Amino acid sequence: MNSKKLKIGLFGFGTVGKGLYDVLKRIGADNVEICRICVRDLKKPRDVEANFTDKADDIFSDPEVNFIVELIDDAEAAYTIVKRALMKRLPVVSGNKKMLAYHIEELIDLQQQYNTALLYDASACGSIPVIRNLEEYYDNDLLTSVKGILNGSSNFILSKIFNEKMSYPAALKLAQDLGFAESNPSLDIDGWDSLFKLIIITIHAFGLYVAPEKIFTYGISNMNDDDIRFATEKERRFKLVAHVEKLSDNRLIMSVMPQLISRNKYIYSVEDEFNGVVIKGLFYDKQFMFGRGAGGYPTGSAVLSDITACLYNYKYEYKKRNDSQLPTYTTDHSFRVYYRYTTAEDLALLKFDNISENYISDNYKYVVGNISLTELHKVQEQLRERNVFIAAYPRD
Repeated sequence: MNSKKLKIGLFGFGTVGKGLYDVLKRIGADNVEICRICVRDLKKPRDVEANFTDKADDIFSDPEVNFIVELIDDAEAAYTIVKRALMKRLPVVSGNKKMLAYHIEELIDLQQQYNTALLYDASACGSIPVIRNLEEYYDNDLLTSVKGILNGSSNFILSKIFNEKMSYPAALKLAQDLGFAESNPSLDIDGWDSLFKLIIITIHAFGLYVAPEKIFTYGISNMNDDDIRFATEKERRFKLVAHVEKLSDNRLIMSVMPQLISRNKYIYSVEDEFNGVVIKGLFYDKQFMFGRGAGGYPTGSAVLSDITACLYNYKYEYKKRNDSQLPTYTTDHSFRVYYRYTTAEDLALLKFDNISENYISDNYKYVVGNISLTELHKVQEQLRERNVFIAAYPRD
């Protein structure tokens, strides 16, 4: 395809869509051009001269358009666009991680059936090319884990709390004012955004698809000043960490939750809206990838990287999915946690394997102990609703 010009039909002109448009204009790419842009509201004022439409059919019926880029926030609408593009044999780039997390298996089959590429590196970590690296460099059985900070908004909030002693509400408001967090920030601070990205990463790292509802997911919205003081006294910081790991018996564990990170860990120093991913394997130990995880230009640049890869007929091969010994997903794995609670009923909610530390005062109660992912998954809804906070507490 590299001798041919890509004529793009773009869906969505929000932060990332506009970022892609500006990046293309800035570099003056002569083999990539945005022909038409489909938006939800044609009346919304925009400071660019472009061929806008509010009808998907206008793009799909345009004979000039030979490439689709989908950058909208509606997961079901994104699914319809991507599926339609693949069935029309139009290569497509998507940035919608929620849509991919729910529909990726079907979309892999459609890519094969219609021999058409779907690329989405920008969906997982903004400017960090983690998927391409997992596909090309880590395409063997040496990989043992991928963990990291996959959400820039929650990391920005935690950075302000630990570096500038901001209160949680003030840090959240600042993130919203700067456009890092939405007016309803649940997607970011409750871990859902990180979860969707983790599912996509796991497909490429270990070949296994695990549905979102099977994975323990818990965010930072219940964190309070007592939790922050506990972390500071232990010379640690809370980070919202997405984690997938292959255990020695070919079982796979996954989770998204706060972790008390010690100073000697790479992700301890990942600040503000940046993402950091630690890839660990047999023989090469740890490798660290770091970059901006949010914003129009960083993510727009990642989308452009996917577009130019398609110029050279690049496709994900999903090599790990063809492995005859795919790992088995499990929640049967125990680890140490910090648990701050309010009432005796809160404490009874969790069945600990053991408790190694127990603190009770009038205003602050916590335990440190070992518990399994199975137990946490059973009560994750109640953990979100109660005045409690839980975080993984690694021993090193």
